[in-house]
Amino acid sequence: MELLLAGIAVVLAAAALALVLVDRWSRRRPDHDLPADVPGLRAEVAALRAEAKGALRHLAVIRYDAFEEMGGRLSWSLALLDDGGDGVVLSSIRGRNESRTYTKSVVGWSSEQELSPEESEAVAHARMARL
Repeated sequence: MELLLAGIAVVLAAAALALVLVDRWSRRRPDHDLPADVPGLRAEVAALRAEAKGALRHLAVIRYDAFEEMGGRLSWSLALLDDGGDGVVLSSIRGRNESRTYTKSVVGWSSEQELSPEESEAVAHARMARL
């Protein structure tokens, strides 16, 4: 049951990201509205870069065995971060009889809450990766 809830959480996070991307794509101006001069194009690029800074473009998933008696790497930590390193780390710890899901906020590539080694690894991998 807990694994199902963890899966639902991941699907909801992915759906939220998709909605943000679709919303931003739908607000793009038609090509004929683009400026024809270089300063206008530079301003347009700067505006797009500023808008993209808030997008969750850095993500990574780390799968692992949280307990020695469990195999199959059923536990995982997922980092969803923007260009400034702000976002969340979702973790699902799978045991023999139960599963627990945790969320920790991340600001500037670190968290006020202590991150597990796997969560720290997910943040480090996300920092290097970008969509």
